[in-house]
Amino acid sequence: MKLLKLHMIAGFIIAFTLIFALPAHANEENQMTKLTFSQSVQVPGRILPAGTYQFVLAKNGSNRNIVEIFNADGTELYATIQTISAERGRKAYGTSVTFAQRSNGQPEALVTWFYPGNDIGHEFVYSKQVESELAKAANN
Repeated sequence: MKLLKLHMIAGFIIAFTLIFALPAHANEENQMTKLTFSQSVQVPGRILPAGTYQFVLAKNGSNRNIVEIFNADGTELYATIQTISAERGRKAYGTSVTFAQRSNGQPEALVTWFYPGNDIGHEFVYSKQVESELAKAANN
């Protein structure tokens, strides 16, 4: 009787965990990731104020290099950004992002985003002017 009770309790715990954990996770297809920034961050064409955002691959089966940035609950689209594939030598076991330092008190620029478990990520494509500024700041 005790064994049956333990199995039922374990089953309920597993079911409860799955019901509440699955919606919070993205799938490989859309790579939804919640990122929280404590300071403003630049992305191509926009400055994101400090806060939490959802980064999602656009629903475009033929182009895996379009990233959409939504508010924290995914109800408001802030930016649609073209990226290029970025490679690194090892897989990211958690979400990994890189920033470029900016001069004159400007917000850091988001350069790459890697979804957990992937060694191929997304490099954000900036205008030639911003790319030049980022390169110049990196050399100082």
